[in-house]
Amino acid sequence: MKKGKAFIVDLAAKARVTVNGTNPWDIQVHNEDFYPRVTQQAQLGLGESYMDGWWDCEQLDEFFFRVLRADLDDELRNWKLAIHYLRATLVNYQTKSRALKVAHKHYDIGNDLYVPMLGKSMAYTCGYWKNTKNLDEAQEAKYELICKKVGLKPGMRVLDLGCGFGGFLKYAAERYKITGVGVNISREQLKFAREACAGLPIEFQLMDYRDVKGTFDRVISIGLMEHIGHKNYRTFLSLARERLADDGLFLLHTIGSNKSTPATDPWTDKYIFPNGHLPSVKYLGESMEQLFVLEDWHNFGADYDATLMAWHANFVAHWDEIKKDYDDRFYRMWTYYLLSCAGAFRARKLQLWQLVLSKKGVLGGYHSVR
Repeated sequence: MKKGKAFIVDLAAKARVTVNGTNPWDIQVHNEDFYPRVTQQAQLGLGESYMDGWWDCEQLDEFFFRVLRADLDDELRNWKLAIHYLRATLVNYQTKSRALKVAHKHYDIGNDLYVPMLGKSMAYTCGYWKNTKNLDEAQEAKYELICKKVGLKPGMRVLDLGCGFGGFLKYAAERYKITGVGVNISREQLKFAREACAGLPIEFQLMDYRDVKGTFDRVISIGLMEHIGHKNYRTFLSLARERLADDGLFLLHTIGSNKSTPATDPWTDKYIFPNGHLPSVKYLGESMEQLFVLEDWHNFGADYDATLMAWHANFVAHWDEIKKDYDDRFYRMWTYYLLSCAGAFRARKLQLWQLVLSKKGVLGGYHSVR
């Protein structure tokens, strides 16, 4: 056996995954160099070797569900990962200039990919699947849930930090007659948003969140917190407080981690979300102290599993029209990204949180909406 093979085989067995087994969640290894590559490079080696075609799995999401539910990721930690985390502890990877990297690397790679994958809502965040039958319904239900949680009323002025493709502001303007401002650093997302929201009282600005001015009745952030970085959480939350009217509400929608780590894993950082970071309860709690009153904390992380599986199904179904701008290595990379994340949410390693925050507390108490 080459170095590392026995270790990997035994490790996989702890999650009831058999190397070269017959179950759909078993991995099929095509290159013996896979074993030392994973033992030496951990998550980065596992992901890159999949991209290189060194191994396959019929149900990659189920493989990751079993591996992560068994906490095998903790057993693959090594000195390289420790250095990765140490750098993120010492360096602010989410300064204004560095924050642009994720826009170029991920969000601006082409709306021809995102339009068929995301569906008519163009929401690139977790849907709310309660009492819904498909992705489009779940995303609309998520928008409606947010509107109700913050008590939108006609004429309110709403700030959407991160705004994505403009879906939430479009929904809120059409259904609740608000006016809005969306800020984003992705040129391609803003191009789509401006076209989709033409004629509505919504303004979109190519701008870092740190440069936003004005006062708003409601502030919304859906999926931006994952790009803020732990060194900037206090700055971000202070900005949200400054932009919020005294009697306003701030809704923060973010993926959350069960552990307080200073960076995402090396593979995700390199290929999907450079300089990203998932907040934890500890990070958020420390950062919001004396800035906000926490009115509500809602976790529906299990719904991200269904959302990611729907995105993957759309991606596969439309690959023939998408692939003109991408190669087979991208297909494997994107598949790995979507299905590994689905497995992580299924295993409850990752969460999806919506927090409702106020400056001084809602008099008489806030009434939670589900």
